[in-house]
Amino acid sequence: MSELIVVAFDDPNKADEVLNELRMLQREYLIDLEDAVVAVHRPDGKVQLKQSVNLVGVSATSGGLWGGLWGTLVGLLFLNPLAGFAMGTMIGAGTGALAGALSDYGIDDNFIRDLAKTLTPNSSAIFILVRKMQTEKVLNDLSRFRGRVIRTSLSPEEEARLQAALSGIAASPAPGNTAGAPGGTEAAHA
Repeated sequence: MSELIVVAFDDPNKADEVLNELRMLQREYLIDLEDAVVAVHRPDGKVQLKQSVNLVGVSATSGGLWGGLWGTLVGLLFLNPLAGFAMGTMIGAGTGALAGALSDYGIDDNFIRDLAKTLTPNSSAIFILVRKMQTEKVLNDLSRFRGRVIRTSLSPEEEARLQAALSGIAASPAPGNTAGAPGGTEAAHA
């Protein structure tokens, strides 16, 4: 089960920096993110969302490929595979882009907007869904960022450890949690 973590920052660019750091940690297999969204509460009071997954682009590409394949097959039936490929690609990309624009992946956008509106103007927050992580290593790496936890689905002990790391306070490991997932559910191997 994924864990939701929302951290607010006083700097409007800090959440972007944290997202870049989390992507690096993901490439190193220290964290497995299901979704991540940066919300910036601009000075004019508007909330800007930056999705980490571009559903419109991904869906358009996928739809274009499938449309091209099916268009070619239909075109073969009518002895004009090139025209079928072109029409299929255009129709597939268009329907894929529409499907991507209408779908919501991961964290609900309305939840993000509502919570981001409570931030002070000219600040930011990062919303992440974590499948699993190497807790000690990730907290060590994130300790250089100063932020405050505003919402999580973590246990109270794990939330306190995260807040301590983001505050620059050395936190002791939770009892029985030597490595692994945000709830300390991984067992140590002998």
